[in-house]
Amino acid sequence: MKKAAVIYWSGTGNTEAMANAVAAGINKAGSEVDMYTAGEFSDDKVASYDEIAFGCPSMGVEQLEETEMEPMFTACETKLAGKKVALFGSYGWGDGEWMRNWEDRCAAAGAKLVCGGVICGGEPDADKLAECEELGVKLVK
Repeated sequence: MKKAAVIYWSGTGNTEAMANAVAAGINKAGSEVDMYTAGEFSDDKVASYDEIAFGCPSMGVEQLEETEMEPMFTACETKLAGKKVALFGSYGWGDGEWMRNWEDRCAAAGAKLVCGGVICGGEPDADKLAECEELGVKLVK
């Protein structure tokens, strides 16, 4: 059976709620999933997973959270070639530039993005949570 990981950083709980919905989609599709916060995951774990979903809100000037998420993702980036990857996160301002930049980084690393990142302004509503669940399904199909 395939095994997927959902790794996220959440300051207010919005991205955590999205992560839980992504994990629910992975389970719904019949795959195993392990969930980690950014501080719990490291690059040495990348090889253990067939598919990985990363979630982070937009911080500062549309960037990844810089204390835990950015260093962890940077360490993992070189190991993503050929991996199926999905991205998600929430934001409170801007237009989603951080997600476009993140998608570009994944593509440059050779990751296989399963679809465009799912972004949500503020707290995810039922529609956004359903979109996150579908993201989880797409990741493992």
